[in-house]
Amino acid sequence: MPYANNQGVRIHYEVEGNGPPLVLLHGLGQTLEAWLEYGYVEALKDKYQLILIDVRGHGDSDKPHNPEAYELKLLVKDVVAVLDDLEVHKSHFLGYSMGGWIGFGIAKYTPKRFYSLMLGGAHPYKPNAAEQADIDSGIQIWKKGKEALIAEAEKQLGSKMTPGLRARLMASDPEAIVALMSSQDFTRSLEDVLPTIRIPCLVYAGEADLSYSGAKECVKNMRNATFVSLPSLDHGEAIYQSNVVLPYITKFLAKMSQT
Repeated sequence: MPYANNQGVRIHYEVEGNGPPLVLLHGLGQTLEAWLEYGYVEALKDKYQLILIDVRGHGDSDKPHNPEAYELKLLVKDVVAVLDDLEVHKSHFLGYSMGGWIGFGIAKYTPKRFYSLMLGGAHPYKPNAAEQADIDSGIQIWKKGKEALIAEAEKQLGSKMTPGLRARLMASDPEAIVALMSSQDFTRSLEDVLPTIRIPCLVYAGEADLSYSGAKECVKNMRNATFVSLPSLDHGEAIYQSNVVLPYITKFLAKMSQT
C-alpha cells in the first residue's frame, strides 16, 4: 500500500491508468474509494494516470486528532508530497466538496505544480449563515459517533445510501473529522487568491447545493475559469451522478490537451 510522508503524517494514495497525471481528491467523510464507486476511475483511466488520494483524517491516511494538523497549507502539502513520491512534476486536479476547497488552497500555495483545476461543490468564501449552520450541525453529528452518523446519513440519503458509502462511514474516525471541521482554516475566506489564479479552472455545482451561489460568484473574479451549473442537483447528487458531471470534465481536459 503506497504512502507519501508529510512531516511525519502518512498519506495513502493509489494510482490507476496511464496518461497525463490527474489528482482526484474526495469530499469530507469519503475516501478515494468514492471515485471508483461513482464511476470516475472507469471513465478516466484509459486516458489519464489517476492519482487517488485519501485526505489526512480519512481512509488509510493518518488521522490526527488536533485541529492544528488540518491547516489548509498542510493539506495542500499532502497532495504535493504524493506527487513528489511519484516523481510527478505537474498534474491536473479534480476535487469535490472538501477536495474542491483544498483545490482553492492549491491555487493559493502551489499553483505551479498543476496544469489545471476542476473544483466541484466548493467556493473560496467564508460560509454564509446557512452553510455555517450546516457545518455546525455536521460537527455535532460526527461527535455522536458512527452509529448516529450513519443513521442521519440514511435518513437524508434514503436509497442513495450505498453499501460502499456505509462501509466508508463505518470505517471513519469521527474524532479526526471533527478536528478537521474545527480547524480555523475550514471556514476562513480564500477569496484573495481569486484574481491571482492564472491556470485554467472549471468550477461546477448543483443548483440545489448550498455552495452554488458562492461557486458561481467566484468565477467572476477569476481570469481563466468556466462555471458549470448542474440543474436540480444537490451537493451529494453532483458527485454521485457522474454521468452528468463527467462530460464536462472530459471536455475540459480534452481542451487542456490541445493547448
